[in-house]
Amino acid sequence: MQPRIQVQTTDFELSEEYQRLRDNPACGAVVTFTGLVRELVQGNLTGMTLEHYPGMTESALTDICQQAAQRWELGSITVIHRVGSLGLNDQIVFVGVAAAHRQAAFMAAEFIMDYLKTRAPFWKQEHTTAGSYWVDAKTKDQLAAARWHTSEAEG
Repeated sequence: MQPRIQVQTTDFELSEEYQRLRDNPACGAVVTFTGLVRELVQGNLTGMTLEHYPGMTESALTDICQQAAQRWELGSITVIHRVGSLGLNDQIVFVGVAAAHRQAAFMAAEFIMDYLKTRAPFWKQEHTTAGSYWVDAKTKDQLAAARWHTSEAEG
């Protein structure tokens, strides 16, 4: 199975991505996740800029998806990640997984998202009413990815 990976500045259409994932009659489950630009706790976010390392980013995302496919029996995987300038409530990322059974689809989608947050070369700059700053890696994201190293988390 070759995952569908896209890094793009343009938005994506959820219904089209869902339709692509359910195109396999051997799959009885489709799980999708869509990440959005959300307001900060302080309520002063005006937007963000996402940057990436072309070529390296797609390679890292492909590797993450291949790891998921080795852990769980999957029919198809789609990962779309936007880069460039984004506003509040814009779609940032789409992760979709089709599998014969729901548990594999849920677990694989969560695994992909956890690893994407910690292993894919994206850089995020948040723009607020007080100025702009680059966002550091979050400990909670590292902890979420680390849980997949335990045998209980595997398929």
